[in-house]
Amino acid sequence: MIDDSTEVQAIFNKIAPVYDQLNDLLSLGIHKTWKQMAVMWSEASYGSTCLDLCCGSGDLAWMLAKFVGSTGQVFGVDFSVEQLAIARKRQPPLLGKISPIDWVEADVLSLPFADNYFDCATMGYGLRNVSDIPLCLQELYRVLKPNAKAAILDMHRPSSSAVRGFQKWYLDTVVVPVARNLGLTKEYAYISPSLTKFPTGLEQVNLAYQAGFVNCKHYPIFGGMMGILVITK
Repeated sequence: MIDDSTEVQAIFNKIAPVYDQLNDLLSLGIHKTWKQMAVMWSEASYGSTCLDLCCGSGDLAWMLAKFVGSTGQVFGVDFSVEQLAIARKRQPPLLGKISPIDWVEADVLSLPFADNYFDCATMGYGLRNVSDIPLCLQELYRVLKPNAKAAILDMHRPSSSAVRGFQKWYLDTVVVPVARNLGLTKEYAYISPSLTKFPTGLEQVNLAYQAGFVNCKHYPIFGGMMGILVITK
């Protein structure tokens, strides 16, 4: 978690050209499975109006678009203009009819949508990077319809010391060197300290309840190195 939102914005603008490739490489492609899990837990369905916060290059937004079909609507929100530029250039899947995605440049701490607007929401690797997590959850609560669900996927600090040690080793000896070769050492070196500051799953559940959500559950995945917070308004 970085306190300066302009620094976060600069980081994601800079890594945009290689963001998808690095995600594939560093997770061995598994990140797509985790994102599919988040979409399923959001309970997006045919005809839904969906929100993808911190949409980046658009992975989750396109997955949502497949679920909601031609009668649904998906909004992808990010404050990184470079990430949104890549998202807009992505080619839609060849199979199935889906509606166009509305790509919106905005800050997730001040969403440009009416109250009670969305049927569901997703967020992938964004909550850890916002400057005010409680405010982000409050904004999400505001724009969701009553009984709507949101699924928030992110990296986490594992509770197991052994898994935590592996995570640190992987970040230090695999992720950072790969990023260094691309001239992105600073942009990826921040991940490890950000995990130390990021609220645990239980703490996220408590923050979601404080924001007004009525049913909150955190699911650790991949040995606790990842997790999905599922919350219901």
